[in-house]
Amino acid sequence: MVASVDQLIALLDLRNAGVATFTGRLPATTRARVFGGYVLGQALAAAGRTVGPARRPHSLHASFLRPGDPRVPIDYEVESLREGRAFSTRAVRASQGSTLICTMTASFHVDEPGLDFQRTGRTAPPPDTLPKHTENLGEWPDIYAEWSALDIRRVPPQPVPSPNDPDASSSARAWLRTTAPLPDDALLHTCLLACISDLTLLSVVLVPHGISALHEGYTLASLDHSIWFHRPGRVDEWLLYDQTVPSTSNALGLAHGRLRTADGTLIASVAQEGLFRKQQ
Repeated sequence: MVASVDQLIALLDLRNAGVATFTGRLPATTRARVFGGYVLGQALAAAGRTVGPARRPHSLHASFLRPGDPRVPIDYEVESLREGRAFSTRAVRASQGSTLICTMTASFHVDEPGLDFQRTGRTAPPPDTLPKHTENLGEWPDIYAEWSALDIRRVPPQPVPSPNDPDASSSARAWLRTTAPLPDDALLHTCLLACISDLTLLSVVLVPHGISALHEGYTLASLDHSIWFHRPGRVDEWLLYDQTVPSTSNALGLAHGRLRTADGTLIASVAQEGLFRKQQ
């Protein structure tokens, strides 16, 4: 359970375990497997430990290979693939003992001038008009009960598409932020963003099929996860997570997500494919 912001920060306070090797702690949980968001955040934090502070993450691409054991700390081995004038690229292997559970490549980039553009996002009701997830836990998958360090507020669905909102019947939106302020540490905010980007995204693949967010009767498992970090953002300020479904087929679902600040600034784009299999 991640009941406080201090516990959330502690998840990313990795211990040095050797040259370019780090160990991350895991919170107590009732779940049978490690939540992939922890692995994303910790793997990015490990990679960031090997890169200078002038370079910030601009992308990561992770593959979840095996379920992690929530009772066993995870070791992160970082390999430098490139150290260029503007980019640093790292490969991270996340293991529990001899079991490899996740691989990630992460790229870091120096800030440099360039053209700026972003597509306008969909509007949503203000977060203070919506209930906190902790007020309606019966409407959320059980993992959300372990995330009281976050304030998550689901935007009511609009099931009927319209010319102004063609994604309405295959999308879900939620506001989120931490329940208390975080330190002014850009890498920390980015790693936490990676962590929580995995929390609500995969469930959206059930929306086009009329299956509730509780996904009763279905088993969901993340297979891979990619994030592009466009602009700096803070996880202790409201972010709107707009999630859509391009396709589901062959027991696989692809979900896209866009994370925007309250003023509409696009700070990250996310893509994730996962297995959603009907339980027998």
